[in-house]
Amino acid sequence: MRVFVAGGTGVVGRRLVPQLVARGHQVTATTTASGKLGFLRDLGAQAVVMDGLDARSVREAVAAARPDAVVHQMTAISEGKPDMKHMDRWFATTNRLRTEGTDHLLAAVEATGVPHFVAQSYASWNGIREGGWVKTEEDPLDLLEGTVANPGMKAIRHVEEAVAKVGGAALRYGGLYGPGATDDQVELVRKRQFPVVGDGAGYSSWVHLDDAASATVLAVEQKATGVFNIVDDEPAPAGDWLPYLAACAGAKPPMRVPKWLARLLAGEVAVTMMTEGRGFSNAKAKRELGWQLRYPSWRQGFKEALS
Repeated sequence: MRVFVAGGTGVVGRRLVPQLVARGHQVTATTTASGKLGFLRDLGAQAVVMDGLDARSVREAVAAARPDAVVHQMTAISEGKPDMKHMDRWFATTNRLRTEGTDHLLAAVEATGVPHFVAQSYASWNGIREGGWVKTEEDPLDLLEGTVANPGMKAIRHVEEAVAKVGGAALRYGGLYGPGATDDQVELVRKRQFPVVGDGAGYSSWVHLDDAASATVLAVEQKATGVFNIVDDEPAPAGDWLPYLAACAGAKPPMRVPKWLARLLAGEVAVTMMTEGRGFSNAKAKRELGWQLRYPSWRQGFKEALS
């Protein structure tokens, strides 16, 4: 197949492109920086500069590639330091890429007659905060109304609704880890600046970058439709995964702080994530895509990534 990867130099894109190439697909991958074209070519892709927020740039890039599938991996998350207290600012460009960028890609898909579209979504701790701790694709995501995370959650909803209209696949990646994905978090853990909040009962789901990429390859090849939670087998509370991450990083155990103090220091969203977050089930992706994880648990993955 001819596969167009928008956002080929992102943390997922740089693992996805080689997997697609290895399976015999012809890949065109984009970057916003001309200095990264050589990197993409070294991965085996045809490389192109594209501005996902410029409709003409997107239209011309997709038309030139004549793809059988477009994969939307555009974000700007790595451009700033993690800042849960000001997520609206941290995710401002990413939110535009998930709204305007998605619309530009889909307009290009329609104009060029591309038959299939796959887009990155998100499902780590943001399941609806009622009922059990682990959610399926049938459960709604939490829009976190009234918080700084709300613009980002609405942008994710925009992606999923837009994908549904064209019969594509929205892949809800869990918390991504692996080469280049968690460096900032690990640095905070080593400095003991990433505490367990309250009882640490809030759940998160994780997925290694290579597993996220392999699920994406399957969604492309099978022309999958619908929403899929792309997470590992072990959703877990912060009180479990954070001390384990610290141990793998050779750091002291994380401090524990009460909710009121965390609210002052890191904001309401961080408190919600660590005390009320809901994780996700991967049963649908394993059943319908035949997805097999290289890292079934973050326990194995964290240890290998930080060893």
